[in-house]
Amino acid sequence: MKPARLILALLARNQDSIAKAEPLLTNEFGNILLRSETIDWNFSNYYEPEMGKNLIRVWLCFQPIVNPAQLKDFKRIAMVIEDRLRDEQGNRTINLDPGILTLHNLVLATTKDYSHRIPIDTGLYAELTLIYHQGRYQPLAWTYPDYQTQTCLNFLSACRQTLLKTNI
Repeated sequence: MKPARLILALLARNQDSIAKAEPLLTNEFGNILLRSETIDWNFSNYYEPEMGKNLIRVWLCFQPIVNPAQLKDFKRIAMVIEDRLRDEQGNRTINLDPGILTLHNLVLATTKDYSHRIPIDTGLYAELTLIYHQGRYQPLAWTYPDYQTQTCLNFLSACRQTLLKTNI
C-alpha cells in the first residue's frame, strides 16, 4: 500500500462546533497530526439556509496511514458524526468532508453526483480535487475555491511532507 493520509475538511458555524466535533473525530480516526489555520468561509451561500452565515473552515490531517479504499467508510462515519451534532431544529452545525491525500493527489468523498465524479458506493462519489504537479498541489477545473486558497495548499504540502517521511 502506498502511503496516504486522511484529510478532513470541517465547515462549521463557529469554533464551539469544531470543539464538539474533535473528540468524536479522534475517537473514530485517530490523533490529529496537523491542523490548518482557520479561515472565513465566504465562497458561496450554499450552506447558509441550514448552517447560517459567517461559517469557518479548517482542515485536519490524521496520524495513521490509511488505505485509500477506506474513503467511502470515512465518509459514512463523517455523516454519522454530522448527524450527532445537529442543533435542536435538526440542522447541521458542522459539515465534514473526508479526503485521501497521497503523494500524487487529493481525492474527496461526496454525496453529490456530477459528471467528473466516480461512484464508490451507493450514493457516494469520489472526486479528484487536486493533483501534485511541478512541485505543488494544483487545482482542476472543478476544484472548490477554498481548496485553491494558499491556506489549504500550504496545509496539504505540510501533510505531504509527513508522507515522504513514512517507510511504507
